[in-house]
Amino acid sequence: MSEIKYEKAITELEEIVSKMESGQMDLDDITANLKKAQKLITLCKNRLTKTDDEIQRILLGGENKTDE
Repeated sequence: MSEIKYEKAITELEEIVSKMESGQMDLDDITANLKKAQKLITLCKNRLTKTDDEIQRILLGGENKTDE
């Protein structure tokens, strides 16, 4: 699942939520989809954190260049 793109993970999460809200899942499906949703949320959170760290590094690197 770590190879999945962020946008795809968000789409899958939205689909899971939509199915749960509409009552289209039985108990077994809910359990399986909750586990999948948890993995997708973790993946998205990690990607956002990594991207934020990269942006901060770029911004700080750009500030250091102007100070030199």
